[in-house]
Amino acid sequence: MVVASFSILGDMVAQVAGDRVRIRAIAGPDADAHIFQPRPSDAQALRDATLVVRNGLGFDGWMDRMIRSAGYRGPVVTATEGISPRSMAAHHHHHDHGAGRRQTHTVGPRSVPDPHAWQDARLGAAYARTIARGLAGADAANAAAYQQGGEAFAARLDALDGWVRAQVATVPEAKRKVVTSHDAFGYFGAAYGVAFLAPQGVSTEAEPSARQVAELIRQIRAESVTAVFMENMANPATLERLAREAGVRVRGRLYADALSPPDGPAPTYEAMFRHNVGLMVPAMRGEGA
Repeated sequence: MVVASFSILGDMVAQVAGDRVRIRAIAGPDADAHIFQPRPSDAQALRDATLVVRNGLGFDGWMDRMIRSAGYRGPVVTATEGISPRSMAAHHHHHDHGAGRRQTHTVGPRSVPDPHAWQDARLGAAYARTIARGLAGADAANAAAYQQGGEAFAARLDALDGWVRAQVATVPEAKRKVVTSHDAFGYFGAAYGVAFLAPQGVSTEAEPSARQVAELIRQIRAESVTAVFMENMANPATLERLAREAGVRVRGRLYADALSPPDGPAPTYEAMFRHNVGLMVPAMRGEGA
């Protein structure tokens, strides 16, 4: 069994491996992996695993603690290995003090690695190849099949990248601005030329201050931003208030850190991209505002 830390990685493993492995994603569809609390059954899954796949860059640190507590000694794939991370400002950081006790310290702006590298489809292709190498190392008998699966998946993601660029190109440059719940789309913005504004920082743990929200409302009004979105695992209250006070409409639900359930609009990584872009592009153009 392959255990992945969250739903997006679980789907990537499935796309590479096909039906050769059983897959368990610990933080499943619509689950917030930033603040996930593993259950005893998750530790049991780790004890049954032959390979563990995590994101790294501080996104799923709870997975490292689970690996230790479950006594897992097998191979671990860090999907972001070899990727040069973007930096982002963080106003809050967290320290674990054992036994589940966590303290939050507010500090001045500082730079931390942005873990959401999957939001650039070209980096998603790098994830695919890294996962394929990990699967091949853990199951040498099927190594060629995993490498082939990884390359086929990476090729689809390269094509997806081209489609995203073509879609964004239909939006006038000055209107390529999107407001989301938290700052999960930095890689998407850098890759595809879209400016993302968010009341929350990198993690969904920290509530934005009244001043941050007020500044964002002023910016939305001043720049006539029409693309305002929820995220699938975010508390909607802050963004609904912000949209109301800025006089704009929330235009739907984006998938950032988790996939939808199988019957939802974003059950796979590729479907997530197509869903998000399909909502963002008309909203940025101001259609239906």
